[in-house]
Amino acid sequence: MTLPRSLFALLCLAPALATAQVRTPEDFLGYALGEAFTPHHRVVDYFEHVAAENPQVVLERYGHTYEGRPLLYVVVSSPKNMAQLEAIRTGNLQRAGLMEGAPSGTAPAIVWLSYNVHGNESVSTEAAMATIHALTDSTRTQVQSWLNDVVVIMDPCVNPDGRDRYVHFFQETRGRFPNYLPEAREHNEPWPGGRTNHYYFDLNRDWAWGTQIETQQRLPHYQRWMPHIHVDFHEQGVNEPYYFAPAAEPYHEAVTPWQRELQEHIGRNHAKYFDAKGWLYFTRQVFDLFYPGYGDTWPLFNGAIGMTYEQGGSGRAGLGIITAEGDTLTLRDRIDHHFTTSLSTIESAAAHRERIVEEFEAFFGDVPAGPYATFVVKGSGDAAKANALWRHLEMQGIAVGRISNARQERGYSYKTGKTEVITITPADLVISMQQPRHVLARVLFEPNAVLNDSLSYDITAWALPYVYGVDAYALPKEVVSDLAWHPGIRIDLQQNPGRPTAYLAGWHSVADAQLLAALLKEGFKVRFSEVPFSINDHTYGRGTLIITRGSNAHFGEAFDETIELLWWTQTHQDLHPVWHSRVSEGVDFGSADVPFLKMPRVAVVGGEHTSSYGLGVLWHFFDQQIEYPVTIVDTDDFADLHLYDFDVIVLPSGSYAQVLTDVVLERVRTWVRDGGRLIAVDGAARFLAGKDGFALKAKDKEGAEEEAEEKKAEGDGDTAPERRLYGERDRHDITESVTGAIFRVDMDTTHPLAFGYKQPYYTLKRNSAAFEMLKDGWNVGILGDDAHVSGFVGSKARESLKQSLLFGVQTIGRGEVVYLMDDPLFRGFWYNGRLLMANAVFMVGQRTISSF
Repeated sequence: MTLPRSLFALLCLAPALATAQVRTPEDFLGYALGEAFTPHHRVVDYFEHVAAENPQVVLERYGHTYEGRPLLYVVVSSPKNMAQLEAIRTGNLQRAGLMEGAPSGTAPAIVWLSYNVHGNESVSTEAAMATIHALTDSTRTQVQSWLNDVVVIMDPCVNPDGRDRYVHFFQETRGRFPNYLPEAREHNEPWPGGRTNHYYFDLNRDWAWGTQIETQQRLPHYQRWMPHIHVDFHEQGVNEPYYFAPAAEPYHEAVTPWQRELQEHIGRNHAKYFDAKGWLYFTRQVFDLFYPGYGDTWPLFNGAIGMTYEQGGSGRAGLGIITAEGDTLTLRDRIDHHFTTSLSTIESAAAHRERIVEEFEAFFGDVPAGPYATFVVKGSGDAAKANALWRHLEMQGIAVGRISNARQERGYSYKTGKTEVITITPADLVISMQQPRHVLARVLFEPNAVLNDSLSYDITAWALPYVYGVDAYALPKEVVSDLAWHPGIRIDLQQNPGRPTAYLAGWHSVADAQLLAALLKEGFKVRFSEVPFSINDHTYGRGTLIITRGSNAHFGEAFDETIELLWWTQTHQDLHPVWHSRVSEGVDFGSADVPFLKMPRVAVVGGEHTSSYGLGVLWHFFDQQIEYPVTIVDTDDFADLHLYDFDVIVLPSGSYAQVLTDVVLERVRTWVRDGGRLIAVDGAARFLAGKDGFALKAKDKEGAEEEAEEKKAEGDGDTAPERRLYGERDRHDITESVTGAIFRVDMDTTHPLAFGYKQPYYTLKRNSAAFEMLKDGWNVGILGDDAHVSGFVGSKARESLKQSLLFGVQTIGRGEVVYLMDDPLFRGFWYNGRLLMANAVFMVGQRTISSF
């Protein structure tokens, strides 16, 4: 690993340099911490000042946000440790087996403190400024003594875009004097709030997926250091005082006894300070350690002690707010609490340094016994999906190899749920557990994570083969890969002689949609086949893109060169030149089954009453994933929108009663009848269910439950109603819940909504809403009687979801309504769902358009 320039400069400094005194935050900012919220650029200024004035601090800019704000962290320790910082860093990686060589020198504990991952949980950045000053204050002799045993890394603001969104809101709405009444405008953020980043993504759920630029730039620096302790600072409801470790159940079974033990030690140390001050707190509730995408769980699966600290307040508290007890919770109070746990964490790390380093090294050592020793992903067939998965694993630091000679083994098939004999080829991805990051690899690939408590805070299933829609196997036997795996380029267009009649591009993944978007933006006229066909013994599936020379005569001699350039610069997907329009089997290119694909004008509705997350994933999908122009229309303006300016309108999840009034909904129906395409996602689809003119209908849950009870009773007669205990109300409620579980979906792959998919499709279901089959429409995706694959599903929800519609299309006049009961773009990480959205936008309804 290369040494950062700022670290190299630091090593040139004499270790005997005296510790300088930096200015206090109050002196530097012109106000005391707690009197105002500090804009991000002033936070950056202060940390740069500290790093410039004190040789115990080195600052590293590691990237920027979508809105261009800098991302940074500082490294702080004693003068002795700072003089040998690179040796400490590399030695730590060597202990974990992540770098060759034997470690030498001292081994301090490495603590990484992450502040303000949620933008409107803004107190933590203020606390970060107090903490960095305390760490550089030479008069704090006890703190300085801790730094002899600890290297502290501080990221003062993980989410600058969201934080500034909140800070600007508060500055704009506050008066001369703070108003502590909860009803005051300054305590009620407008939509979408400051919690999320630019694209309205929750960065605290993105660690394992890396969909956002902030995460993508942070992970390499985290992996450069691999800290022993990682803390994520948050805020919660105004009337919830403070939460710190130990965490709540369920714990993932990969969490080690030592990680549990140190959480207990650190929590007790915090409690000592809070009890002395009379501050209230709670532990072991709400925040579990199961889902791997958090800022506490992902570090846990990377060998650290990962923890979440939650201060009461969040975007509601402002500079001060009256609580339910009638007390006033001030920003100064909130800063003090986070400041205290920051220093207490460092103190605990110093006290347990030797054991922390020892257990960290052990974490990456011998692979513990488990059901699977190797995971194999088939690289042939869906090469784009395999390539995307490989890039994901590379970002996570998980080693991927391949074998040089084919062999047969037995393994668990993710697709069938059975043990089968498989042939492993040199084209397949081999992920062995004999690697340092075996725990993270196991967690991300395990077919069914063991859930020891059904009351979980987040989704309970996420296995990567289902996320990417690839054929994969989990093997109990170790398969040694003797070669590095890398994606290959399958076709060199320059080797094809002559002037092809057309170019054919397969339709298998979102990468093909990205190529289509590039072609349409460049002005190419594109057709696609609704039926499979063959040319020269090569078979092409439904959705195959066809770019003919005759239809694109306006490119002249630049036709081939422009296509080749797009191919190289965009996706490197399969692109086949052909020299005639007649096919061997199927339909010729001039057939009505090969319609012209009109470039759709797309609008996405967003704003008050819609889910900011739902809008965000759509915005990110069009902007960043397929790079296709889209118009976002605010809900306040939708009633006056000229619908005929658009071919496609997408409704993200939301509550549409005040947006789609009866009058507006009738306008939308008329627009659909005249050829528009309406895509309703999740809550938007639920809103349309039962509305006049829309075929979607919710299933009768009560009837389904009664039928299930009748089958269970088998005619035993009346029974007394089940007694419900108040203390177990949460567990009773979850019988009707689906907390992020994977379901197998039976797809009609002949319909344009399912073009490019193989059977079955796997969806991440996050609610128990069940719908009847469309009586007047196309039932494209169906949940069968045994559709559940992994993750928690309540017993009543499981029953009601049997034989229910998941994806459907209704034809109204010349237009279409697409119902997507699950959001296929959830959190941006469900890769295989992206093609479904691309089909809804580009493929559905095109035949109708081309026939008019």
